[in-house]
Amino acid sequence: MWDFSDTPSEDMNFKEKEEKHVLSVSEAIIVIKENITRIPLLTVVGEVSGFRGPNARSGHCYFDIKDASASMAAIVWKGIYLASGVTLHDGMRVQITGRYDVYKGSGKLSFVATSLTVAGEGDLRQKVAELAKKLEREGLMREDRKRPIPRFCTRIGVVTSLSGSVIEDVKRTLARRNSLVEIEVTGAAVQGEHAPQTIVQALGIAESTHPDAILLVRGGGSFEDLMCFNDEAVARAIAASSVPVITGIGHEPDVTIADMVSDRRTSTPTAAAESVAPSISELQMAFNDRVSRLAGATEALLLGYAQEIDGFSRRADLAIQNSLRQRQIRFLALAERKCLSDPLYLFVSRKSDLLQTEQRLHDALPLALNRKEQALTQSADRLKTAATRLLAPYEAQVSAAAGKLEALSPLKVLGRGYALATNERGHVLKNAHDAQKGEAIRVKLAEGSLVAHVTEIEA
Repeated sequence: MWDFSDTPSEDMNFKEKEEKHVLSVSEAIIVIKENITRIPLLTVVGEVSGFRGPNARSGHCYFDIKDASASMAAIVWKGIYLASGVTLHDGMRVQITGRYDVYKGSGKLSFVATSLTVAGEGDLRQKVAELAKKLEREGLMREDRKRPIPRFCTRIGVVTSLSGSVIEDVKRTLARRNSLVEIEVTGAAVQGEHAPQTIVQALGIAESTHPDAILLVRGGGSFEDLMCFNDEAVARAIAASSVPVITGIGHEPDVTIADMVSDRRTSTPTAAAESVAPSISELQMAFNDRVSRLAGATEALLLGYAQEIDGFSRRADLAIQNSLRQRQIRFLALAERKCLSDPLYLFVSRKSDLLQTEQRLHDALPLALNRKEQALTQSADRLKTAATRLLAPYEAQVSAAAGKLEALSPLKVLGRGYALATNERGHVLKNAHDAQKGEAIRVKLAEGSLVAHVTEIEA
């Protein structure tokens, strides 16, 4: 770190002093860059010169700011430039707040802006631009909001100064182009501190007379002279009017906020008057043209109707002829029918049909019954065969089960000479002591059974 307080002592010789402070270019620039930051923020007013920007790639702006005797390089970064809302150009007087900085690559000293505004007239333009952006965000300048202006106006309201040549120019223009147009003039101040208030009042008065359109006009002047037409109250009054408002303020290059919110902007007061008053000759030509077009359209319409009627007539004739021909064919066909020439034909024909049907039925019944009988016999045979085939395995199983059951049956045992003894309660007597003396017992034999009384029990 270079320290400016490290000054050489008086007793050092010249060579030692020189060697102590020898730096490379890069080191020197670093020393300058580090120490230049000690300079506080400065606000500078001057004129833009040699403007280059915004840069196509970076968006930064580079220029010189100068006064009568000096100039210095200035830089405005893209973000600062966009936030300022200022459009820089050569000759513009601006006020810049910023710091000095040194570019390491070249050692060039520049004033880098942290904020940017326009000085003098630029302040007014900046305020006008901010108001325009505000009203645009609110939608007052949208085309779909603006009111349609009648093509042929018969009553015009004019808001302007009653002194000067503007009102006379408007009157002469309207009289020259169309003397039938009525004019209602409302005076207003068009310059000065109180002009916006009088313009708003005049617009209200002109609107109350119910004209087809209102002309808000003024002759040329400086930017400050036209500031009353950049007033917010005037702009809102124009936008709120129920009658279309046409502006003709200043000259062609002059564009005010009133122009932006009006329903039609013209370059001059004379152009505003011409836009709402088509000349008598133009009206006559337009009228004649419409008469000619109407006559042609009517003739074409009638011709079309006549052709359509002729077409309907031809189609109707053809349709009637076709209908009559078809009916004739149907009548001839009906006349040729046997039933109409011989009333008994239907009965004879039906009798013959019935007899034939009866014969077919008699012939068909025996054949049908025979076929049914054969089919039933075949079905019974198939059913018997199927039953035998289905029951064969079950019959074998039943026979085997019956043999096993017979082998296990008590009756089979009794058949070999054994007997089954039960007491009165039906319990089988397995032991002599299961019976009691004098008790009646039943003895089951192979065939039949005996009832006996116990007279003696042998162990």
